[in-house]
Amino acid sequence: MVKVTASEVNKLRKKTGAGMMDCKKALVEANGDFDSAIEILRKKGQKVAAKRADRESSEGVAIAISNKENTTAVGIVLACETDFVGKNADFVELAHKIAEIGLTCNSKEDLLKASLGEMSVEEKLIEQTGVIGEKIQINDFARIDANYVGTYIHAGNKISSLVGFSEKADNIEVAGKDIAMQIAAMNPIALDENSVDAMVIEKEIEIAKDQLRAEGKPEEMLDKIAQGKLKRFFKDNTLVHQAFIKDSKVSVSQYLSSYNNDLTITSFNRVSIG
Repeated sequence: MVKVTASEVNKLRKKTGAGMMDCKKALVEANGDFDSAIEILRKKGQKVAAKRADRESSEGVAIAISNKENTTAVGIVLACETDFVGKNADFVELAHKIAEIGLTCNSKEDLLKASLGEMSVEEKLIEQTGVIGEKIQINDFARIDANYVGTYIHAGNKISSLVGFSEKADNIEVAGKDIAMQIAAMNPIALDENSVDAMVIEKEIEIAKDQLRAEGKPEEMLDKIAQGKLKRFFKDNTLVHQAFIKDSKVSVSQYLSSYNNDLTITSFNRVSIG
Protein backbone atom coordinates (compact mmCIF):
# COMPACT_ATOMS: atom_id res chain seq x y z
CA MET A 1 0.00 0.00 0.00
CA VAL A 2 1.30 3.42 -0.96
CA LYS A 3 2.33 5.65 1.95
CA VAL A 4 0.46 8.94 2.10
CA THR A 5 1.80 11.88 4.10
CA ALA A 6 -0.28 14.20 6.28
CA SER A 7 0.68 17.19 4.13
CA GLU A 8 -0.65 15.45 1.00
CA VAL A 9 -3.92 14.65 2.76
CA ASN A 10 -4.22 18.23 3.98
CA LYS A 11 -3.51 19.58 0.49
CA LEU A 12 -6.33 17.44 -0.96
CA ARG A 13 -8.67 18.44 1.85
CA LYS A 14 -8.08 22.15 1.15
CA LYS A 15 -8.58 21.55 -2.57
CA THR A 16 -11.84 19.61 -2.31
CA GLY A 17 -13.30 20.31 1.12
CA ALA A 18 -13.56 16.55 1.76
CA GLY A 19 -12.89 15.04 5.18
CA MET A 20 -9.41 13.95 6.19
CA MET A 21 -10.23 10.22 6.11
CA ASP A 22 -11.96 10.51 2.72
CA CYS A 23 -8.91 12.32 1.34
CA LYS A 24 -6.53 9.72 2.73
CA LYS A 25 -8.58 6.85 1.28
CA ALA A 26 -8.75 8.58 -2.12
CA LEU A 27 -4.97 9.13 -2.20
CA VAL A 28 -4.29 5.53 -1.23
CA GLU A 29 -6.70 4.28 -3.90
CA ALA A 30 -5.01 6.59 -6.44
CA ASN A 31 -1.54 5.34 -5.42
CA GLY A 32 -0.64 8.84 -4.31
CA ASP A 33 -1.61 10.55 -7.56
CA PHE A 34 -3.20 13.89 -6.60
CA ASP A 35 -5.34 14.41 -9.73
CA SER A 36 -6.59 10.82 -9.65
CA ALA A 37 -7.57 11.27 -6.00
CA ILE A 38 -9.62 14.34 -6.93
CA GLU A 39 -11.38 12.32 -9.63
CA ILE A 40 -12.12 9.53 -7.13
CA LEU A 41 -13.72 12.04 -4.77
CA ARG A 42 -15.77 13.48 -7.65
CA LYS A 43 -17.05 10.04 -8.57
CA LYS A 44 -17.98 9.48 -4.95
CA GLY A 45 -19.99 12.72 -5.13
CA GLN A 46 -21.78 11.48 -8.24
CA LYS A 47 -22.74 8.24 -6.50
CA VAL A 48 -24.04 10.08 -3.44
CA ALA A 49 -25.91 12.56 -5.65
CA ALA A 50 -27.59 9.71 -7.55
CA LYS A 51 -28.66 8.03 -4.31
CA ARG A 52 -30.08 11.26 -2.89
CA ALA A 53 -31.69 12.56 -6.10
CA ASP A 54 -35.21 12.11 -4.72
CA ARG A 55 -34.43 13.82 -1.40
CA GLU A 56 -35.97 17.23 -0.67
CA SER A 57 -33.55 20.15 -0.38
CA SER A 58 -35.61 22.58 1.67
CA GLU A 59 -32.88 24.14 3.81
CA GLY A 60 -29.86 26.23 2.88
CA VAL A 61 -29.09 29.90 2.32
CA ALA A 62 -30.48 32.75 0.24
CA ILE A 63 -27.76 35.18 -0.85
CA ALA A 64 -28.02 38.50 -2.70
CA ILE A 65 -25.01 40.49 -3.91
CA SER A 66 -24.27 43.28 -6.38
CA ASN A 67 -21.28 44.25 -8.49
CA LYS A 68 -18.95 47.08 -7.44
CA GLU A 69 -20.80 49.60 -9.62
CA ASN A 70 -24.16 48.59 -8.11
CA THR A 71 -25.67 48.16 -11.56
CA THR A 72 -26.17 44.39 -11.47
CA ALA A 73 -27.43 42.22 -8.62
CA VAL A 74 -28.15 38.54 -8.31
CA GLY A 75 -29.92 36.43 -5.73
CA ILE A 76 -29.45 32.69 -5.35
CA VAL A 77 -30.73 29.93 -3.10
CA LEU A 78 -28.13 27.26 -2.42
CA ALA A 79 -30.17 24.44 -0.94
CA CYS A 80 -29.33 21.44 1.21
CA GLU A 81 -31.29 18.92 3.26
CA THR A 82 -30.69 20.07 6.84
CA ASP A 83 -30.47 23.33 8.75
CA PHE A 84 -27.24 22.07 10.32
CA VAL A 85 -25.47 22.09 6.95
CA GLY A 86 -27.19 25.33 5.92
CA LYS A 87 -25.60 27.14 8.86
CA ASN A 88 -22.13 25.72 8.26
CA ALA A 89 -19.60 28.49 7.52
CA ASP A 90 -18.04 26.60 4.59
CA PHE A 91 -21.47 26.07 3.02
CA VAL A 92 -22.33 29.78 3.37
CA GLU A 93 -18.94 30.71 1.89
CA LEU A 94 -19.61 28.42 -1.08
CA ALA A 95 -22.97 30.13 -1.63
CA HIS A 96 -21.27 33.54 -1.70
CA LYS A 97 -18.68 32.29 -4.21
CA ILE A 98 -21.43 30.94 -6.47
CA ALA A 99 -23.38 34.20 -6.17
CA GLU A 100 -20.25 36.15 -7.22
CA ILE A 101 -19.99 33.97 -10.31
CA GLY A 102 -23.71 34.55 -10.90
CA LEU A 103 -23.04 38.23 -11.57
CA THR A 104 -21.69 37.18 -14.97
CA CYS A 105 -24.63 34.87 -15.74
CA ASN A 106 -28.14 35.45 -17.09
CA SER A 107 -29.84 32.28 -15.87
CA LYS A 108 -29.50 29.33 -13.51
CA GLU A 109 -28.49 27.19 -16.48
CA ASP A 110 -25.67 29.62 -17.31
CA LEU A 111 -24.56 29.60 -13.68
CA LEU A 112 -24.40 25.81 -13.48
CA LYS A 113 -22.17 25.73 -16.57
CA ALA A 114 -19.91 28.54 -15.33
CA SER A 115 -16.42 27.79 -14.01
CA LEU A 116 -15.64 27.53 -10.31
CA GLY A 117 -11.93 26.85 -10.07
CA GLU A 118 -11.03 23.85 -12.21
CA MET A 119 -14.60 22.58 -12.58
CA SER A 120 -18.08 23.87 -13.38
CA VAL A 121 -20.48 25.03 -10.68
CA GLU A 122 -22.61 21.97 -11.38
CA GLU A 123 -19.62 19.67 -10.89
CA LYS A 124 -18.72 21.50 -7.69
CA LEU A 125 -22.21 20.89 -6.31
CA ILE A 126 -21.92 17.18 -7.10
CA GLU A 127 -18.49 17.09 -5.46
CA GLN A 128 -19.84 18.81 -2.34
CA THR A 129 -22.79 16.41 -2.25
CA GLY A 130 -20.22 13.65 -1.80
CA VAL A 131 -18.24 15.65 0.76
CA ILE A 132 -21.23 16.71 2.86
CA GLY A 133 -23.44 13.68 2.29
CA GLU A 134 -26.53 15.76 1.48
CA LYS A 135 -28.22 16.77 -1.75
CA ILE A 136 -26.83 20.19 -2.71
CA GLN A 137 -28.44 22.21 -5.49
CA ILE A 138 -29.30 25.73 -6.64
CA ASN A 139 -33.04 26.12 -6.08
CA ASP A 140 -33.43 29.69 -7.32
CA PHE A 141 -31.60 32.33 -9.33
CA ALA A 142 -32.62 35.94 -9.97
CA ARG A 143 -30.83 38.82 -11.69
CA ILE A 144 -31.55 42.54 -11.98
CA ASP A 145 -29.78 45.18 -14.07
CA ALA A 146 -30.52 48.86 -13.44
CA ASN A 147 -28.94 52.29 -13.07
CA TYR A 148 -28.67 51.41 -9.38
CA VAL A 149 -29.42 48.18 -7.52
CA GLY A 150 -29.92 47.58 -3.82
CA THR A 151 -29.71 44.25 -1.99
CA TYR A 152 -30.61 42.86 1.41
CA ILE A 153 -29.95 39.56 3.18
CA HIS A 154 -32.23 38.89 6.14
CA ALA A 155 -30.66 37.60 9.37
CA GLY A 156 -30.07 33.87 9.13
CA ASN A 157 -29.68 33.91 5.33
CA LYS A 158 -33.21 32.58 4.78
CA ILE A 159 -34.52 35.49 2.66
CA SER A 160 -32.72 37.82 0.26
CA SER A 161 -33.98 40.56 -2.01
CA LEU A 162 -32.78 42.81 -4.81
CA VAL A 163 -34.28 45.96 -6.28
CA GLY A 164 -33.47 48.16 -9.26
CA PHE A 165 -33.89 51.95 -9.49
CA SER A 166 -34.25 54.36 -12.39
CA GLU A 167 -31.28 56.47 -11.31
CA LYS A 168 -28.54 56.84 -8.72
CA ALA A 169 -30.00 59.61 -6.55
CA ASP A 170 -28.42 61.20 -3.48
CA ASN A 171 -28.32 58.79 -0.52
CA ILE A 172 -29.61 56.03 -2.81
CA GLU A 173 -27.62 53.51 -0.76
CA VAL A 174 -29.99 54.03 2.19
CA ALA A 175 -33.10 53.91 0.03
CA GLY A 176 -31.79 50.82 -1.76
CA LYS A 177 -31.35 48.89 1.48
CA ASP A 178 -34.68 50.14 2.88
CA ILE A 179 -36.69 49.06 -0.16
CA ALA A 180 -34.85 45.75 -0.41
CA MET A 181 -35.70 45.19 3.26
CA GLN A 182 -39.33 46.06 2.49
CA ILE A 183 -39.39 43.41 -0.23
CA ALA A 184 -37.90 40.79 2.08
CA ALA A 185 -40.34 41.56 4.91
CA MET A 186 -43.58 42.18 3.01
CA ASN A 187 -43.15 39.91 -0.03
CA PRO A 188 -45.07 42.01 -2.59
CA ILE A 189 -46.48 40.10 -5.56
CA ALA A 190 -45.87 42.88 -8.11
CA LEU A 191 -44.47 46.40 -8.53
CA ASP A 192 -47.88 48.09 -8.95
CA GLU A 193 -51.47 47.28 -9.96
CA ASN A 194 -50.54 47.28 -13.66
CA SER A 195 -48.01 44.53 -13.03
CA VAL A 196 -50.41 42.13 -11.29
CA ASP A 197 -51.30 39.07 -13.36
CA ALA A 198 -54.83 39.24 -14.81
CA MET A 199 -55.67 35.80 -13.42
CA VAL A 200 -54.75 36.95 -9.91
CA ILE A 201 -57.02 39.98 -10.26
CA GLU A 202 -59.89 37.83 -11.54
CA LYS A 203 -59.46 35.42 -8.65
CA GLU A 204 -59.43 38.21 -6.06
CA ILE A 205 -62.62 39.71 -7.50
CA GLU A 206 -64.36 36.32 -7.35
CA ILE A 207 -63.20 35.77 -3.76
CA ALA A 208 -64.53 39.21 -2.81
CA LYS A 209 -67.89 38.55 -4.48
CA ASP A 210 -68.24 35.17 -2.75
CA GLN A 211 -67.58 36.81 0.61
CA LEU A 212 -70.12 39.55 -0.13
CA ARG A 213 -72.78 37.02 -1.17
CA ALA A 214 -72.17 35.12 2.07
CA GLU A 215 -72.77 38.39 3.92
CA GLY A 216 -76.08 38.83 2.11
CA LYS A 217 -75.10 41.82 -0.03
CA PRO A 218 -77.39 42.50 -3.06
CA GLU A 219 -76.07 41.10 -6.35
CA GLU A 220 -76.23 44.49 -8.08
CA MET A 221 -73.80 45.95 -5.50
CA LEU A 222 -71.16 43.23 -5.76
CA ASP A 223 -69.09 44.68 -8.61
CA LYS A 224 -68.68 48.09 -6.98
CA ILE A 225 -67.82 46.72 -3.54
CA ALA A 226 -65.49 44.10 -5.03
CA GLN A 227 -63.57 46.83 -6.85
CA GLY A 228 -63.09 48.58 -3.52
CA LYS A 229 -61.70 45.39 -2.02
CA LEU A 230 -59.44 45.01 -5.04
CA LYS A 231 -57.93 48.44 -4.36
CA ARG A 232 -57.19 47.31 -0.82
CA PHE A 233 -55.57 44.17 -2.22
CA PHE A 234 -53.31 46.31 -4.43
CA LYS A 235 -52.41 48.49 -1.43
CA ASP A 236 -51.39 45.50 0.64
CA ASN A 237 -49.65 43.46 -2.05
CA THR A 238 -47.99 45.76 -4.60
CA LEU A 239 -44.63 47.25 -3.68
CA VAL A 240 -45.12 50.93 -4.47
CA HIS A 241 -48.50 51.07 -2.69
CA GLN A 242 -47.51 49.14 0.44
CA ALA A 243 -47.12 51.02 3.71
CA PHE A 244 -43.42 51.64 4.26
CA ILE A 245 -42.19 49.30 7.03
CA LYS A 246 -40.19 52.03 8.78
CA ASP A 247 -43.06 54.56 8.68
CA SER A 248 -46.53 53.16 8.08
CA LYS A 249 -47.94 56.68 7.57
CA VAL A 250 -46.38 56.83 4.11
CA SER A 251 -46.37 54.43 1.15
CA VAL A 252 -43.21 53.14 -0.49
CA SER A 253 -43.72 55.50 -3.44
CA GLN A 254 -44.11 58.47 -1.06
CA TYR A 255 -40.94 57.43 0.76
CA LEU A 256 -39.04 57.38 -2.55
CA SER A 257 -40.37 60.83 -3.42
CA SER A 258 -38.66 62.19 -0.32
CA TYR A 259 -35.34 61.35 -2.02
CA ASN A 260 -36.17 62.43 -5.54
CA ASN A 261 -39.50 63.03 -7.28
CA ASP A 262 -38.17 61.31 -10.41
CA LEU A 263 -36.80 58.25 -8.60
CA THR A 264 -38.72 55.07 -9.43
CA ILE A 265 -38.34 51.34 -8.90
CA THR A 266 -37.74 49.54 -12.19
CA SER A 267 -37.81 45.91 -10.97
CA PHE A 268 -37.35 43.72 -7.93
CA ASN A 269 -37.00 40.11 -6.90
CA ARG A 270 -36.97 38.00 -3.76
CA VAL A 271 -35.45 34.58 -3.15
CA SER A 272 -36.03 32.47 -0.06
CA ILE A 273 -35.62 29.07 1.52
CA GLY A 274 -38.65 26.77 1.29
